[in-house]
Amino acid sequence: MSLFTRLAAAAVLVAAATTGVSAKEWKTVRIGTEGAYPPFNYVENNELKGFDIDIAKALCEKMKVTCTFTAQDWDGIIPALLAGKYDAIVASMSITEERKQQIAFSKKYYNTPANFVAPKDTKITDTSPEALKGKVLGAQGSTIHSNYLEDVYAKAGAEVKLYGKQDEANLDLANGRLDAILADKVVLLEWMGTKEGECCKFVGSEYKDPKYFGEGVGVGIRKDDAELVAMFNKAIDEIVADGTYKKINDKYFPFSVY
Repeated sequence: MSLFTRLAAAAVLVAAATTGVSAKEWKTVRIGTEGAYPPFNYVENNELKGFDIDIAKALCEKMKVTCTFTAQDWDGIIPALLAGKYDAIVASMSITEERKQQIAFSKKYYNTPANFVAPKDTKITDTSPEALKGKVLGAQGSTIHSNYLEDVYAKAGAEVKLYGKQDEANLDLANGRLDAILADKVVLLEWMGTKEGECCKFVGSEYKDPKYFGEGVGVGIRKDDAELVAMFNKAIDEIVADGTYKKINDKYFPFSVY
């Protein structure tokens, strides 16, 4: 064996040993979620529930890890992940280029469109930026929906109001302080099925532009934890393949959100 071959072989062994030492063995995964975004995540009887929570539990079962859950306000959900408060975000977070600058994502585990909702007596039929000039529009802050309103509608002359939680935007719409809100269609549909949401209706068409609305919703993970990304991706494939995903989907929705 030549000197070059021996050195190359030694380098491979060192690299393999180093990789083995540094790779983390995941036995517990701490998950952060919002707990204020029904039907995807919410608190009921002091317990986190919803589609996100059920999907997370199913993924943890496939990964053969113990999962714990932490509720975190939306505005601080990425900073808390980066600070090590938890290991993954399962909170209906859309995969966008902007967020991928900060964190890694699993593949999508659902994908639903955005829509405007306005009072039932509204005269709004056209929801183009030009048509909503001068209108007061609301959205939850630090979301794909708020980014879209600020980038497109505010520049066209609409007034944009942002809220810490989706429920706060819904309440202002119901109380006549907004002309319309933009949010996930499924979340709005859930709210419109409540007494408070009876005030309102969908207006305009669905919004799906990947430039603003991302590639679907994924699990947010620190970039350094590549092995955890791979574990979640494998688990997502498995729950889709074996019917677990459909069972959870059908518990919450009369249509597929995948």
